[in-house]
Amino acid sequence: MKNIHLLFTYFIALVWLINGLFCKVLNLVPRHEQIVARILGNDYSRAFTLFIGLSEVVMAIWIILGIQTKVNAIMQIIIIAAMNVLEFVLVPDLLLWGKFNSLFAFLFILLIYFNEFRFSLKNTNRYA
Repeated sequence: MKNIHLLFTYFIALVWLINGLFCKVLNLVPRHEQIVARILGNDYSRAFTLFIGLSEVVMAIWIILGIQTKVNAIMQIIIIAAMNVLEFVLVPDLLLWGKFNSLFAFLFILLIYFNEFRFSLKNTNRYA
């Protein structure tokens, strides 16, 4: 179970890193900035996208450091759910898989939940 938890932890961190650094900070996927522009306006869309991307990089680092993992998991779940509800309602046409993106977001939320609250060694009885 320890290896599965560790593998999923690194995978989750990698998703945040890729989306933050490559898609938003380095702007390799301009669609992300278009989403931000549509929701928050064009004037500061690059700055907001950069801030969001850097925040996602910080989230990846936080995951790898393993500090306050339960708080981290809850924050991830809230952020992913909120972001996807906004995108589902306001910009479904800009999403990679349209409204179907919500399914992938839900699966990612489940992965985060199970990884922290079911697969983590902190939740197992070591003397059983």
